[in-house]
Amino acid sequence: MIARILFGALAAILVVGTAASQPPAMTQQTQTIKRTPLQKFDVPGTAYETVIGIAEITANATIGRHTHPGPESGYMLDGEMVLMIEGRPDKTLRAGDSYQIPAGAVHDGRSGPNGAKVIATYVVEKGKPLASPAK
Repeated sequence: MIARILFGALAAILVVGTAASQPPAMTQQTQTIKRTPLQKFDVPGTAYETVIGIAEITANATIGRHTHPGPESGYMLDGEMVLMIEGRPDKTLRAGDSYQIPAGAVHDGRSGPNGAKVIATYVVEKGKPLASPAK
């Protein structure tokens, strides 16, 4: 279950499903991102849960525009990635950099020539998909 949750998101993890049932941007993701789930745990006293995982993105790959039902934060372990949050300037992230994406913000990512490896943390409402394609 955790693997399916993390498989669905950025940047690092997006929507779960077969490649045939996913929009084109999502299909590309399944071929360009390796996801490793690390932890999933409840936020005590709330209707939220925390999901943590590692995403390894191949070189020069675009993730696809998507949103999360809660905030995402991450730390670049290796490589380089351009984070594109709608309404904000693009931000280049390199190993050692961290980032935050507000809940519901439409965003995308593009890895650099050596790919990217990121540890991502999501705090999301239980029962909601971890991520959804942006309209």
